Amino acid sequence: MSEIGFYHLTRTGLNAALPALLCRTLAAGEKAVVVCADERQMAALDDALWQAEWLPHGTAQTPYPEWQPVYLTTGRENPAGARFLFHVGGMETLPEGFNRLFDLFDGNNEAEVLAARQRWRIAKEAGHSLTYWKQEDSGWVAK
Repeated sequence: MSEIGFYHLTRTGLNAALPALLCRTLAAGEKAVVVCADERQMAALDDALWQAEWLPHGTAQTPYPEWQPVYLTTGRENPAGARFLFHVGGMETLPEGFNRLFDLFDGNNEAEVLAARQRWRIAKEAGHSLTYWKQEDSGWVAK
């Protein structure tokens, strides 16, 4: 079973929150796959990762995607064998085979909140270890 953290974005957008979480992932010596809702979101995150933290990352169009510590995709591929998956849209169910999954959703979008609740129920029924994090004035707070 995987450890799944649900991250309720309330204070910043995805382009601001994701780089900090990915920095912690790389600092822990891990690789990550980021599953995006569509090509437009993936392009925006690609720009945000170069500008905000200059995080090394790539996509299927990047030479040697298997060397990328952070891989952005709209699919389910994992060319570098990452053990962390960041779900930022696109999938209705979270895939197996990752040690940790990060489910980030916009708390200001009711449809995203409802979809995250459904993924929580499915993950709980499957027996995964779940945590819920919410952005507050002091940062991420476990609830």
